[in-house]
Formats: sequence, C-alpha cells, structure tokens
Amino acid sequence: MEHPENSTEYAGLQVNAGVAQPSIVNPYLSRMRKKRQKLFTPAEYVEGILKGDVSMLSQAVTLIESTLPEHQVIAQEVIEKCLPYSGNSVRVGISGVPGAGKSTSIDAFGVHLLENYGGKLAVLAIDPSSEKTKGSILGDKTRMEKLSVHPKSFIRPSPTAGSLGGVARKTRETIILCEAAGYDNIFVETVGVGQSETACHSMVDYFLLIQLAGTGDELQGIKRGIMEIADGIVINKADGNNVDKAQLAATHFRNALHLFPMPESGVLPKVMCYSGFYEYGIDDVLKMIFDYIDEVKKSGYFQHRRNEQAKYWMYESINEHLRNSFYYNPVVKDMISTMEQDVLDGKKTSFVAAKNLLDSYFETIKK
Repeated sequence: MEHPENSTEYAGLQVNAGVAQPSIVNPYLSRMRKKRQKLFTPAEYVEGILKGDVSMLSQAVTLIESTLPEHQVIAQEVIEKCLPYSGNSVRVGISGVPGAGKSTSIDAFGVHLLENYGGKLAVLAIDPSSEKTKGSILGDKTRMEKLSVHPKSFIRPSPTAGSLGGVARKTRETIILCEAAGYDNIFVETVGVGQSETACHSMVDYFLLIQLAGTGDELQGIKRGIMEIADGIVINKADGNNVDKAQLAATHFRNALHLFPMPESGVLPKVMCYSGFYEYGIDDVLKMIFDYIDEVKKSGYFQHRRNEQAKYWMYESINEHLRNSFYYNPVVKDMISTMEQDVLDGKKTSFVAAKNLLDSYFETIKK
C-alpha cells in the first residue's frame, strides 16, 4: 500500500518501503542439525577413543546417555570393545552436602594432581535434575576454572535423570570409555544427597567425603549412613576465622569413626582439614588418597573391591533391564492407566493392582 506521505501534497518528502527483516531463525540451523546427527560406526568410535580424541569420547558418552534403542546398540558395542583397555585408573568418588565446595575442591585437587603426579584426569560431574522440568543446569564446569582449560583434563557434566544415589546410571560405562582414552585418574562428583551414595561407592576405589565445620557433634556423625562407606573425610573451608572450628569438627568426626567397626579394607579412614578456595592442605589430601590406594593394592583388597563392584553392576543391569521390559511391555502399557485409576477410585488396593499388572506381564512372556 502506498504511503500517504508520497502524495503530491508532500512533494519534498519521500518514504521508502524499508529493508525486509531477516528471519529470527538461524539459516544455518538445519545444516548444523544435520551435522550433529551424523553417527559413526562402533569401530570408528573405538579408534577415536583409543587415540584420545576428546570429541569422539564426548560423542560416545552422549550415545551411552541416550535412551534411543539405536544409540544404545552402538553404545554397548563401543563399551565391549573398550573394555579390554579399561581398569588401569584410580577412581575417586567425591561427595558432600550441597555447598560444601565439591566443585571448587575438585578444581584445586585436579590441578595439583596433574602438576605433581602427572597423567590425565577425567571428571564426571553429576548434576541434579529438576523434579518439575526434568532439566539440569550442568554448570559445574563454571566453578572449575583452571581445570576446564587444562589440556590434560576432561570434564563431563551429566544429569541424574531420576537415578538414585546421586550418580547417573551410565556413569560406570562412561568410566570405561575414559580409561580406554588414557585417563589414569577419574573423579566422580555426586550431587551430595546424603544417605544414598551407595551407587557411587560401588564404582570407585576411594570414596572421599567433604564436610563443613558446625554440622553437628559425633552423635550426628554416627547417624549419617554415608560415613560408614567413606574411605576418608576432609573438612573444607579451614581458613581465616574458621580454622579452629574446622579442627574441632575434625575431632568430632574422628571420635565418630572410632565408634564404627573397622572397614573391610583394614584401613581406618583419616580426617583432615583443608581449604579448597585458598588451596591450603591440598597436597596432604592427595597424599592421603594415594597412600590408601598403595596400601589396599599391597593387601589385595583393591582387586577384591573391583571384583565385588563388577558383580554388583551385573545385578544392577539385570534389574534395570527387567524394569524396562516390564514398563515397555505393550499389554502393561495398555493396562497401567486403568489400574492406576482403579487405585485412585478406591476400587482396588495398590497391591492387587500391582499383582494384576505383573500377572498380565508374566502371561505375555509365557506366550
């Protein structure tokens, strides 16, 4: 439509139509998506991982975390081929209450480890997923400023995606790939959910618990089930005016540990103070970890623990596959909403509804 300003009445004024506005959608987006969707063969993934290709390792971990059946087939083949090259690392689990300084401490531990002990380090940081949106921030790398730019480190944040224990279900498989890629030190950081850290303990050689001063006396320590599985306890933020409080907290935790039975490893857990932010006492903590590893390797407990973990994860895999088989069964999927409604309406009890679903599931298996 013509602008009224361009009529003869306004001879000295002219308004142009203007420039067409570009689309708000990136024109290269479709090309980028096609590029991302490219899948390699299992042999190509394995070859890249064994060469230490970080990009290929990251893509393989993404496949492991994917729920798509076609991705899982490739991922399991990659894991099988990488298995002979795994098992040659020191795996350290790091847990603690939220705000204890896990990410900051890992940054300090990791840099000191790489500078003083050499080798390569992989950090598998588990980020809590929202119960409402099911999303995760995956922002742990922002607090690992030095380690995230170190050429010998690999940091992989993963969502919990509903898994218990604060450890992603696929973390153990990711460890295998990282070991095959030449990472001889692996840190597994949990979300710090308290008494559900068994999953992390069952995949690491050393379980480090980070605590803060002022969290209770030794009686509180005994009540924390997580202390029973800790191989070492460290009190963070032992700096400034907080040094005396940290030392007092360390004494309380030592007293609490003496009330527990001797660990299966035969090594009594040590309690130390340090500051992750100011990097005080970091070398002492690392020495404590590697002294423990040397001791359990000499006694044979190191290999015994690895064998027990392999057995544990065999049963965990069986449980997961059975659960998936049940919920993805067509008959169960058709019945489950009806049974759920019957329970809500009070027509059936929870136990009767569960029995009906299981009976139907077993009937389909028999056929």
